[in-house]
Amino acid sequence: MQELNLTDKNASTGGCGCGGCGCGGGSAAQNSQAAVGAETVTELSVTGMTCGHCVNSVTEELSGLAGVSAVEVELVAGGTSKVTVRSDAPLRNDDVRAAIDEAGYALA
Repeated sequence: MQELNLTDKNASTGGCGCGGCGCGGGSAAQNSQAAVGAETVTELSVTGMTCGHCVNSVTEELSGLAGVSAVEVELVAGGTSKVTVRSDAPLRNDDVRAAIDEAGYALA
């Protein structure tokens, strides 16, 4: 399993929003990637999504990554949503981060 340890760039609890410097911003949720059979399943924690439009934006950006076959989002409006990405190979951390950023969010 590969740790993605990324943080919410939109944290509103103060500090820098990184969640790792002790300032109080963001959260320390971990994201992971694991091979299951012939596919890789990547589980992400994304904060800031509040509606179906948010879900569509994240789904569209992640679906555009090479090898992605499915994206599932369990929306927790205003909280930390679980995003599961299925792909034919492990995803690059930078590509995942860029896709979430392009959608307007950040990984928790």
